[in-house]
Amino acid sequence: MTQEMQSAGTSSALVSYRRIALITLIAVYFLILVGATVRASGAGMGCPDWPTCFGRWVPPVSEAQLPANYQEIYADRGYAETRFNPVKTWTEYVNRLVGVSIGLFILITAWKSLRLRSYDRWIPVASVAALLMVIFQGWLGARVVASNLQPGMITLHMVMALAIVGVLLFALARSRRDIAGQHAISGLPSKFAPLLYTVIGMTVLQVTMGTQVREMTDFLNHFQGVERSSWIAMQPWFFYVHRSFSAVVLFANLWLVWMLYHSLGLGHYLTRLMLGILTVVGLAILSGATLGHLGMPAIVQPVHLLAATLIFGLQFLLWMEYRHLKKIQQTV
Repeated sequence: MTQEMQSAGTSSALVSYRRIALITLIAVYFLILVGATVRASGAGMGCPDWPTCFGRWVPPVSEAQLPANYQEIYADRGYAETRFNPVKTWTEYVNRLVGVSIGLFILITAWKSLRLRSYDRWIPVASVAALLMVIFQGWLGARVVASNLQPGMITLHMVMALAIVGVLLFALARSRRDIAGQHAISGLPSKFAPLLYTVIGMTVLQVTMGTQVREMTDFLNHFQGVERSSWIAMQPWFFYVHRSFSAVVLFANLWLVWMLYHSLGLGHYLTRLMLGILTVVGLAILSGATLGHLGMPAIVQPVHLLAATLIFGLQFLLWMEYRHLKKIQQTV
């Protein structure tokens, strides 16, 4: 009876953990979308200091609420010739509020994971690691503001966000082992694993090139008078490689879908997950084509970035689930 009660308690803790971990992941992706919107709208320095905004915990809504010499005070943050913009200020402030909410979600996730120490010690290890990474990410956000949005710092901030996603997905996948174990993969050919690793490598390469394009776009955005419509013509060679390589990435993902469908069928969990990845790849290509052919519309940039980070996350989850199912198959 005691063993049954312990088993029921573990099952309840797993369900509770999966729920909060999934909510936290969705919140992290929402923060990535909000952060991309801040960047695309040029609101990154809407608050020139951190953690306050113009020295206030609640940002001003009009220039009249600022010191008369605020441009001089924040001259080294780009305000020497820039007037206060309440929309940009509050856009950046909302981004910070969402960031604080993420911290709370991950704190709860880490706390919930402690009940699963005896079930799988890697779940609390990864969850607590994600909490520490979020704390570091908050400090890094302050450094981004202090650097006046230096492109390299922004990229590092983005890489840390993806690392947090990866660690959370690792913990979530570990908590789903009992569910994933219900799906057999004995029909998959041996060449699936090398192809999966190749596709993930392609995604990392494509995201890396996309990061370089983003840095160049940020550089052009800092020049007043340079129209968005001319940004494409001013991009270096890696922009064109990034654009063309998307066709290779699409073909490789289509091959993975065909292999899973042909080997496991449409109803298998891995096949459906791969179809989701293919859908997001299509969204990334469509939004990228829109950026390239319609003069870099600011509203599309966050969508393109979100799609790229979703591809990374879903492929990482696919790899984790496949790896677990492969271990089960080898022990049977």
